[in-house]
Amino acid sequence: MQSVSCATDSSCAAVKDWGLIATTCEFLAFSFRYPDHESVSPVVSGEWAEALVELRHAWSFPEDVQSDALKRIGTGEDADPGFVLHALRQEATKLFVGPPTPAASPYESVWAASRIHAAPLLFVSPSAIAVERFCAACGLGRPEGTNESLDHVSSELELLQFLASVESGAIDALACGIAVADFPGGSPVAAFELFFDEHLAKWACDFAHEVESVSSHAFYRAAARLLCDFVSALQA
Repeated sequence: MQSVSCATDSSCAAVKDWGLIATTCEFLAFSFRYPDHESVSPVVSGEWAEALVELRHAWSFPEDVQSDALKRIGTGEDADPGFVLHALRQEATKLFVGPPTPAASPYESVWAASRIHAAPLLFVSPSAIAVERFCAACGLGRPEGTNESLDHVSSELELLQFLASVESGAIDALACGIAVADFPGGSPVAAFELFFDEHLAKWACDFAHEVESVSSHAFYRAAARLLCDFVSALQA
């Protein structure tokens, strides 16, 4: 992979393949969204499991310990999209919603509050406000018709996917209404690095470890393991 020079000398200085980074962020963002009829199709067909294997290979990560269980998704009862959707929604609700509280909150605000033993506040917490402002500085905002705090793990990954895609050339920043020099730090690489270091890197592995420890579904355990391996690779 070709080396890419970063604006500073911290974690992202070693990042090389921005197309691979963008694809990994997209895959992980998809995996941690609340399941719907559209998202269940690649799980049932086996495409999701195949993509997971390919991504782990591309990053030179060890084979996932859930590989056998993942291969069984799409066979037997799991060949029924309705059954798989119900199972994933049931697990996602337990993990990310509750009641009474989620087993592994997908919001940065909750993890930031836990570090200082404070009550978590969505939308109006310092973390959530900082993420929303960073998105706005990158020309992005909350999609119409949604009421999700932008410090959700999927939203943070989508922001990083966007920045990596701009750097790789897959997305034209000007077509999105922002000049490259106007990104935080003066470039998509610098913006990626700033956001990764100040936000996702501070909590994603804790979140992933919690998901892996409490989830009873191979889908979420595998997604969590990839998330932590990915974050750790960017920090190396």
